[in-house]
Amino acid sequence: MSQHTFLFEIGLEEVPAQYVRNAVNQLKSLVENFLSDNRLTFDNVETFATPRRLTVRVNGLADKQTDFSEVAKGPAKRIAQDEEGNWTKAAQGFARGKGASVEDIYFEEVKGEEYVFINISEPGSQAADILQDVVSVIDQMSFPVSMHWASYDVKYIRPIHWMVALLDDQVLPLTFLNLTASNISRGHRYLGSQDVVIADANAYEAALADEFVIVNQDERKALIEQQIEQLASENKYQIDIDADLLEEVTQIVEYPTAFIGNFDDKYLALPDEVLITSMKNHQRYFYVKDQAGKLLPLFLAVRNGNADHLDNVRKGNQKVLTARLEDGFFFVNEDKTKTIQDFQDRLAKVTFHAEIGSLQEKMARTGQIAKYLAEKWSGQLADVQTGDITRTGEIYKFDLMTGIVDEFSELQGIMGEKYALAFGEAPAVATAIREHYMPISAEGELPASQLGKLFAVSDKLDSVISFFNIDRIPSGSNDPFALRRQTSGIVRILIENELTFDWKTDIISILQTVYGIEDQERLVELQTALSQFVNDRLKAILNDQEVRYDIADAVLQSRSADILRKLAASKVLQAASEKASFKETLEAWNRILNLGAKARELNVQDVTIEESRFESDSEAALFNAAKGLEMTNDMQDNYNQLEALTPVITEFFDNNMVFAEDQTVQNNRLAILSMIAQAILTLADTNRINTK
Repeated sequence: MSQHTFLFEIGLEEVPAQYVRNAVNQLKSLVENFLSDNRLTFDNVETFATPRRLTVRVNGLADKQTDFSEVAKGPAKRIAQDEEGNWTKAAQGFARGKGASVEDIYFEEVKGEEYVFINISEPGSQAADILQDVVSVIDQMSFPVSMHWASYDVKYIRPIHWMVALLDDQVLPLTFLNLTASNISRGHRYLGSQDVVIADANAYEAALADEFVIVNQDERKALIEQQIEQLASENKYQIDIDADLLEEVTQIVEYPTAFIGNFDDKYLALPDEVLITSMKNHQRYFYVKDQAGKLLPLFLAVRNGNADHLDNVRKGNQKVLTARLEDGFFFVNEDKTKTIQDFQDRLAKVTFHAEIGSLQEKMARTGQIAKYLAEKWSGQLADVQTGDITRTGEIYKFDLMTGIVDEFSELQGIMGEKYALAFGEAPAVATAIREHYMPISAEGELPASQLGKLFAVSDKLDSVISFFNIDRIPSGSNDPFALRRQTSGIVRILIENELTFDWKTDIISILQTVYGIEDQERLVELQTALSQFVNDRLKAILNDQEVRYDIADAVLQSRSADILRKLAASKVLQAASEKASFKETLEAWNRILNLGAKARELNVQDVTIEESRFESDSEAALFNAAKGLEMTNDMQDNYNQLEALTPVITEFFDNNMVFAEDQTVQNNRLAILSMIAQAILTLADTNRINTK
């Protein structure tokens, strides 16, 4: 069977840079699925992407589908034929559903009874015919943002203007909306031809390169990186090649040319963060340093084109950046004329959320939570000063009212720290102002200072509790207030710093003292919802740490409401699961858990145990062992204590009937088992662990 190359290009208006790579990877996956579903074998699928095109090329494509054959089993013969041997509707329907007729039916015996069978075979169609439907993948693609165009019902990330479909050198006239695929692509919007003939699927890159399009995104990225390194080397500059910025610039241009621009050195008086944010975040420029690591009044930009008229391009970019820096210059100087109190006074007039209150009210609650946690964590956060907690709670969001943060929102916290130091605040307070936002992403840096850790947890905890309190709980993929990210941040900080927090007792205390909630039903409702929400975040962390899914599920259902204990229990149980004795231990525990649940159902878990009614030595031995259990924060020790009970438990069950006829004896035994069950549940609900 001969092999072919299939090229499929979707040409469209400029796609936002952040979506390009994901879009082409999605296209690749859908095309691979299409080929597999249609029994077309292939070697591999390459991707090519620019802002104006998403392309896949299938290499080693079979010239036809693999033949299909199947033996289909139908109803029993007694159902397929009546007493006179006539085919029933069941048999006729079965044959029709398989594209066959009753004449194709034969019988075979299965486990003593005859059944209807049909041999189904379907010769493979030519690849060129099957590929006519590959355009269906366009409708299957999904994007964070999409749009309609013209009068079409279809939504896509940007309007589609052309398609190329080639099987080797053969044009496949695929149709989508009003478009018919051809072998005509388009070159660079300004430098290339608008009619680029692709003679063959394997000539794709070369044909577009002649028209100023480097269509391979990885080649384009490598070229940009090479140009940056060359300019840095020639001029003895230091240029940090930020991976995210490099990727973004790669997906903005089709034909990259890097160049150096400059700005007035008076702007070097601005904080480095303002300069870098202006260049990197707003203009997509790389900042330039000297050999000592000091910022220079220079930038490196990448244009979408060749080196022609580069001076004009440079001047245009310099003009835009200068306007941006002039804004920064103005706002910094304006902010210097005010005091922290000026900014702080404005916080009372800024709404955090209409149903929750102002930013100043949020800060007051956060300060209360911080004081509660500081007392709880006094051992781990011994260096935190009470006065610093109070002051941080009063001002930690003041910079949101500054002109520079209003203009450059990415600098919240960063400029707060700088301004706080300039205004004479304590260094610990200034650092906490910056660090309370951390982590700002799933894998982001965690706060390093003790006060920063305290306020990072307190501020996020207030946000989560406040939104839960007004029933704005995330559901599905909907999380407009980033509560999942904030909760994950809390969990990471607690784990990294071994900070204990009970998501039952501590949460209820905070709900009562900070939020003034006294209704017991509402307290339990909120605490339960918050605890489950945290469990969901911890579950993701356990998955990342490759904890077995059943062990993770078991520890999440433990009695403990402290994530550190749950995490420790998962590690202990994961290690124990490798032991030969684990199955026997869990079988004993699970039997106790089931009977402990029965004790709760009968409301006898707390009855006074009458030792005088013990009927065997094994019963007394189990009771004494249960009394000797001392569950602590050491999960390994807890496991060891409970594991040591296994032979005692086995001996008890071998010699005693739990549900004795005498009610007092029965209650005795259920209460003893309930004691042990509660101890087991400090580790996990081990019924959820698979021991097979």
